Amino acid sequence: MISRLVCVAPMMGWTDRHARYFLRLISQHTLLYTEMVTTGALLNGDHNRFLSFHQSEHPLALQLGGSDAEALARCAQMAEQFAYDEVNLNVGCPSDRVRSGQFGACLMAQPELVADCVFEMQKNVDIPVTVKCRIGIDDMEDYPSFEHFIKVVAASGCDTFIVHARKAWLKGLSPKQNREIPPLRYEYVHRLKQENPELQIIINGGIKTMDSVRQQLQHVDGVMLGREAYHNPYILAPVDSEIYQDEQATISERQDIVIELCDYIDAQLSLGADLHSITRHILGLFQGCRGAKAWRRFLSENSHREGADSDVVRAALSLVAG
Repeated sequence: MISRLVCVAPMMGWTDRHARYFLRLISQHTLLYTEMVTTGALLNGDHNRFLSFHQSEHPLALQLGGSDAEALARCAQMAEQFAYDEVNLNVGCPSDRVRSGQFGACLMAQPELVADCVFEMQKNVDIPVTVKCRIGIDDMEDYPSFEHFIKVVAASGCDTFIVHARKAWLKGLSPKQNREIPPLRYEYVHRLKQENPELQIIINGGIKTMDSVRQQLQHVDGVMLGREAYHNPYILAPVDSEIYQDEQATISERQDIVIELCDYIDAQLSLGADLHSITRHILGLFQGCRGAKAWRRFLSENSHREGADSDVVRAALSLVAG
């Protein structure tokens, strides 16, 4: 059974396979999510490119975007064949591109359709099928409307919901504004768990410290971290020992994480990757440390250079460690 005490959110353009490998060096137990992949991209494109991952990334969930039940079921089967630990349906993204494709947050207005999609996916796979949603959209912002959506989808057999505790304005706000302007209403998510103890409820939105994670775990089953885990990835360092209570877990020093990552970098460069595609994910590793600015600047200025390899990362490390 997957433990979802702490998760890292699916983030477009950010949580690619290089970022996930790096985060796994910091925490072994945190559940990681892929970027959202649309059913069209998987069914009509190079699915190996979208689905391949390093085995060390487990536990790992694939997030899908779509609203056609049959297509979602086929993609869920592909996720299972590639040995993902979970498949998640995106019902929370508010971007115009996603909305025009009739998936993402706009699906909160169609709970029966979401229920049909989840039912079809579950019927075709044995791995868990979960839903990530908001507490509402536009003028659908009262608790009864939110609860109605959850209950309709739960009736299809879904027992795990990851809830961003903000509503989404689908007209007039950008995705960035939708992460900041609508107020957080943690009480909606807490009440949902209290009134539906049989459901597994994971809370997302505005959680930036381990103290906040611990506070939330008094009310819900798990916490999903978003941009904080990306910009300040070392926040995950105590998760295994303090949240998952793994007595064998050790907290790796930042420098040791970098040295271990260098082996991965060399292997990926030999396969055709470019250095910047990896180093862009590690800029925040030394946030709050002396030399962090020099670390970021050196990587940003040198990772693009022709022939750049892991020696660039080691040189950057010397600015922090030495």
